[in-house]
Amino acid sequence: MSRLQPPLRTLIFDFDYTLVDSALGTIDGVNFAFEHMGLPPVSAAAVRETIGLSLPDILTVLAGADAARDVERFTELFFQRADETMVALATFYPGVPETLNRLREAGFQLGIVSQKHRKYLHPILEGEHLREAFAVIVGGSDAPYKPNPAGLLQAISDTGSTDQNSIYVGDSVTDAETARRADVPFIAVLSGVTPRAAFRDYDVYAVLEGVPEILDLGVVKKVLCL
Repeated sequence: MSRLQPPLRTLIFDFDYTLVDSALGTIDGVNFAFEHMGLPPVSAAAVRETIGLSLPDILTVLAGADAARDVERFTELFFQRADETMVALATFYPGVPETLNRLREAGFQLGIVSQKHRKYLHPILEGEHLREAFAVIVGGSDAPYKPNPAGLLQAISDTGSTDQNSIYVGDSVTDAETARRADVPFIAVLSGVTPRAAFRDYDVYAVLEGVPEILDLGVVKKVLCL
């Protein structure tokens, strides 16, 4: 993996389970779709384990490979429900808005690379007056699904930064694999459902309990203290 070469300029974040807990909206959308497709309901715990995957992969994991033929119907129904509930049911993790504002005020460029579509990302961010905090947002319809690194590389390029002075921050092994394929340093946060042990096979810059702990990293504190 690419080694960070200070000064750190850019932090690119995953969204779900990294900045925001939008599990309730996803659980609601999945079970709405399953009900209308004649499939049995899925437990909240099972849906939580799939957050961060693409919708086709969520369907396959929760309903089996045979259900993949109905992915278009599942996607249509999921978004029909998500348009009604996703934004309202999303909540930022404690301390995240304040952390993002401090990073921005210190001069860091911020970005988002997420599987979630921008039509949900933007209003969720606007609810905390954070839309303008991000120089670039790459959503689920803007690039191939992760772990394809195209979206992450696009975001870094759009900020004018390089792979060596940027970091990707995420909660899952999918995020870690995306960073590895992009040759970009990676910070893992444990705010989602992925345990610390799952990141052992990845060369991570740091493993943190949540995004607010980024402010305690030496490479960030140097800039904050300038």
